[in-house]
Amino acid sequence: MGEWRGNLRVRLTVVFSLVFALAGGSVLAGMLIMVNNAMEYSMRIVFADQYSRFKPGDYQSTEQALTSLEASKQTIMDSMQANLLFKGGLTLLAMWVVATAAGWFVAGRLLRPLSMITATAHRIAGRTLHKRIDLDAPPGEVKSLADSFDSMLDRLDEAFAGQGRFIANAAHELKTPIALNRTLVEVAMSRADSPPQVHQLGQNLLAVNQRHERLIDALLTLARAEDAVTERRLVDVAELANIAADTTEGLARRLGVQIGRELTPAPVTGDPILLEQMIRNLIDNATRYNVEGGWVRVQTVARPRHAEIVVSNTGAVISSYEVPTLFEPFRRLTDRVGSSRGSGLGLSIVRAVAQAHRGDAVAVPRPGGGLVVRVILPRSAHPLAEPVIIAPAHPENHEPAHP
Repeated sequence: MGEWRGNLRVRLTVVFSLVFALAGGSVLAGMLIMVNNAMEYSMRIVFADQYSRFKPGDYQSTEQALTSLEASKQTIMDSMQANLLFKGGLTLLAMWVVATAAGWFVAGRLLRPLSMITATAHRIAGRTLHKRIDLDAPPGEVKSLADSFDSMLDRLDEAFAGQGRFIANAAHELKTPIALNRTLVEVAMSRADSPPQVHQLGQNLLAVNQRHERLIDALLTLARAEDAVTERRLVDVAELANIAADTTEGLARRLGVQIGRELTPAPVTGDPILLEQMIRNLIDNATRYNVEGGWVRVQTVARPRHAEIVVSNTGAVISSYEVPTLFEPFRRLTDRVGSSRGSGLGLSIVRAVAQAHRGDAVAVPRPGGGLVVRVILPRSAHPLAEPVIIAPAHPENHEPAHP
C-alpha cells in the first residue's frame, strides 16, 4: 500500500481525476442553475395566457387556479431537475472514468523519461558505468536532466577507469621491488660462505617481506572488491568453501585448530576469484584468531532467494560493541594491535566482496568466545537485483556441534 502512495504516476492520476471531478461537478451545478432560470422564464410565458383569464372579482376561484398552476409548474420543474441531475450525473461519471484512464496513460507517458533515468541509476548502483540514458526527446526540463545525468556518468566512468589503471600500476610498482628484495635475500642466504647471522637475518627479512606481500595483496583485493565486478559466473560457494578450507588446513594444524565442514550445494552468480578470496579470508581469520585446541566450523546453506556462508570459531571473548570495528580497514581489537597474524583487512575484504555482489556480512560474538560471521549472497547478482538486507543473527541460531 505504501508503494502505491509513493508512486508518482498514481499521485498524478489521482490529481487529474480530482481536478476533472471538481470541474465536471461545477459544470453540472452551473447547468442546473441555468436550466432553473430558463424554465422559470419559459413557465411564465407558457402560463401567461391562463393567468389573464382569471376574473378579478372571483377571489376564491382565482386562488384555487393559481395554486393549481403553481403546483403544475413545480412538478414540471422538479421533473426537469431530476432528469437533468440523473442523466448529467451518469454522463459525468462515465467521463470521469474515461478521464482517469486517460490521466493514467498520460502520466505514464510523461514519466517514462524519469523511469529511464531511475533504471539507469539502479544500473549505476550495480557498478555498470558504461550504461547511458541517451534520451530521445525534444528539448525541455527532462531532456536537460537526462543529458546532465549522462555527462555525470561520463565523468564517473573516466574516474573509475583511472582508478582501475591506478590499481594495476600500483600492483606492478609495489610487487616488483618486494619480489626483487626477496630474490636478493634468497641469493645472499644461498651463498656457501654466508655466516649463520646472515641466514638468521635473511629469515627475518623474508618473513617481513612475506607479510608485506600479503598486505599488498589484501589492499589490491579490497580495492578490486570495491570496484566493478566485471566477471559473473554461476559458482557453488560450497565448492569454493571446500577449496578455501583445504588451503587453510596446514595453518590450522600448526596452530592446533580443527576445521569442520557442513557444506551443502549453494549456487550463486558472481566473480569466483573474489568469492573464493572472501571465503578464504573468513576461514583464515577464524583460524588465526583462535585458541590452541579450538575449532572452526564452515557452513554453506542454500535458500530460495539467497545463499548463506556461516563461519563460526572459538577464541577470545568479544563484546558486542567491539564487533563493528572488525569490519573497518586496519582496525583491530586492542589485544590484536601489533599482532603479526594479519593486516587488519580480512573482514573488510569479506564485507566489500559481499556488498559488491549485492549481499552483506554481519558478525555476532559467541557466548563462550569467538565469532559467528554470516555472509548472505543473492542467488542472482544482477545489477538490477534488489540488495540483500540482513539483520544480525543470534549466535545460538548458527551454533555448530563441536567437531
